Amino acid sequence: MNTVAYLILGILIGLLSFAVFYIVNRRKTDKRGESIQRDYERLIAEAKKEAERIKKEASLEAKDILYRARAEAEKEQRELRRELNHIERRIRNKEENLERKLDQIEKRENSISRRERELNQRENEIKDREQRLNSLIAQEMKKIEEISGMTREQARDELMRKVEEETRFEVARLVRSIEEEARETAEKKAKEIISLAIQRYASDYVADTTVSAVALPSDEMKGRIIGREGRNIRALEAATGVDLIVDDTPEMVTLSSFDPVRREIARVSLERLINDGRIHPARIEEVVEKVQKEIDAIIKDEGEKAVFDLGLSGVHPDLIRLLGRLKYRTSYGQNVLQHSREVAYLAGMMAGELGVDVKLAKRAGLLHDIGKAVDHEVEGSHHEIGVNIARKYGEDERVLNAIACHHGDVDPICVEAALVAAADALSAARPGVRRESIENYIKRLKKIEEIANSYDGVEKCYAMQAGREVRVIVKPDDVTDEISSMIVRDIARKIQSELTYPGQIKVMVIRETRFVDYAK
Repeated sequence: MNTVAYLILGILIGLLSFAVFYIVNRRKTDKRGESIQRDYERLIAEAKKEAERIKKEASLEAKDILYRARAEAEKEQRELRRELNHIERRIRNKEENLERKLDQIEKRENSISRRERELNQRENEIKDREQRLNSLIAQEMKKIEEISGMTREQARDELMRKVEEETRFEVARLVRSIEEEARETAEKKAKEIISLAIQRYASDYVADTTVSAVALPSDEMKGRIIGREGRNIRALEAATGVDLIVDDTPEMVTLSSFDPVRREIARVSLERLINDGRIHPARIEEVVEKVQKEIDAIIKDEGEKAVFDLGLSGVHPDLIRLLGRLKYRTSYGQNVLQHSREVAYLAGMMAGELGVDVKLAKRAGLLHDIGKAVDHEVEGSHHEIGVNIARKYGEDERVLNAIACHHGDVDPICVEAALVAAADALSAARPGVRRESIENYIKRLKKIEEIANSYDGVEKCYAMQAGREVRVIVKPDDVTDEISSMIVRDIARKIQSELTYPGQIKVMVIRETRFVDYAK
């Protein structure tokens, strides 16, 4: 700090010297030397005084800085000593803890060693006892074999045989009881699930049918359809691939084709030509081409709508178009696309009740009759064709099995396949959903009444509800209640064995006694 003071003092002296020099030179210039000399002396004196004052202040400041530095050093020394004492106490505590832990470890090791010695001693005792017991058991077994005249293996086999006989009887009785209980429970549960699914699904009882006849405004239109030398009818047949039958039926033309899509194209085209009035080969080709594009668009839209309504995804576009073709395919008068959607809904509902894969059941139900879209073009049954088509477009193996087994040709490998078969039967067997030809319908009704009338004691018989119910009225004087129950069972079995019909037929035998008197 003294060096700094001296440095400041030197700077001040230099500045004063420079000032004095400047003043002296100026005084000399102004020729005032004496005044300058006095000023110079005065300035020198003032500079010395200032230097002394600065020196004293610097000395005092240096002493103050030295005092503060010494105080801080002492404070740091005290804190360091305090911290060292704290560390020393911690080290001493840790040493004491370590000593205690070492003592505990030594005690534990001594205890473990003592227990090991005791366990070894006990193990030796147990081994000796086990050897004595084995020798005693061997002696006893030898005595038992000598007394019974049987070896150990023979006795074990005899015991196992007796236990097996008793167990087999108990198991058989238990299995029979479980089977009966399961059969009753399963039948009740199945009825509940099926009834619930039918209640939840609402559909029209009579589905749409494909129209194969076109009404004409007059018989004169037949000549225009045929055309000069039959060129119009040949052009229409060549463009649509459908046979036109123009016969004596008044105001009617019949279309004949195994392909329902081509038949629909021909029907729509013919109706438009009739409404337009211009019927010639060029116009026929133009209309047929336009209608064909419209029908293709309708087919695609119907397939996409069916998939969307069921909430399915990942269906191949070609499968969607085949589903749309089913709109123009019928089976016993039932629209196949509507039938497929109904089967999908019913299978999905039953799958939801059983807790299995609902999406898989719906998908299999929708595709179960996909083979009917091309069964007029490909050889084989519709379910075989459907399996090949679904396999071609990468459908799941369970979906293939559901398609193959929905008519009972193969066994189902999953619950969803069995549900599709049940839903197919429900959809086809509902009253009024399928229509038959009038000849088959009349023949079946007559046969049902003939079977019922063939039994003795039958007074009247009526086939009702389109042949799905038979009411038989017997003579109460000739037939008792017991015989009535036998008649109803015999009629049902005979109808089941001799007739083919969709769904089921309800047989009801009525025995009624009437008492009549007259008041005269």
